[in-house]
Amino acid sequence: MTSLTTTPTVDSAPQSIDAPTLKAWEENHDDLMIVDVRSGAEFDALHILGSYHVPLAMLSEHAEEFAAKMGTRVVLVCQSGNRAEQARKHLDAVGLASASVLSGGVPAYAAAGGNVVRGRGPWALERQVRMTAGSLVLAGVLGSKFISPKLGLLAGGIGAGLTFSAATNSCAMGKALSAMPWNRSANEPTAHQALQTLSARA
Repeated sequence: MTSLTTTPTVDSAPQSIDAPTLKAWEENHDDLMIVDVRSGAEFDALHILGSYHVPLAMLSEHAEEFAAKMGTRVVLVCQSGNRAEQARKHLDAVGLASASVLSGGVPAYAAAGGNVVRGRGPWALERQVRMTAGSLVLAGVLGSKFISPKLGLLAGGIGAGLTFSAATNSCAMGKALSAMPWNRSANEPTAHQALQTLSARA
């Protein structure tokens, strides 16, 4: 657990914190800003009370604008920490080095007894990626046996894609799935709306 004696500043912010630390920061720091970078449907299904919704694709495209609206105690959250880490790198690249990532994501925070808002929504994006990749590999293996050996290339292609995703900490499949209708929300903000919300907080 990260000690409260190492509270983040512009120059020294922990890149990762755990759920108990985030709960302690909520109780002790009024300048805390929690930014959720998941899809709209995931945010609707479960999010931290008081968090701001800025989907990863939106933050990536407008990183400099969002960085200008954020304070010096920013915690980025997603489902597991992977997308939040990507968001942290985008913000760091435009000069905001004080953002931290919540390890274990929103589920870890909820499991630790944090204040969350629950709704209804689709599977988490990481679970959708596992299901899609697994289904394609299975289809490739079965297809190569019963239809054409060439279909075995599908399984190999998925394996190569997953290896590349792990090596680069990115996920093209996840990005594609996040744009699907079932992962969109009627309440998902535009970039202008998200920036206005952060401006009101600041």
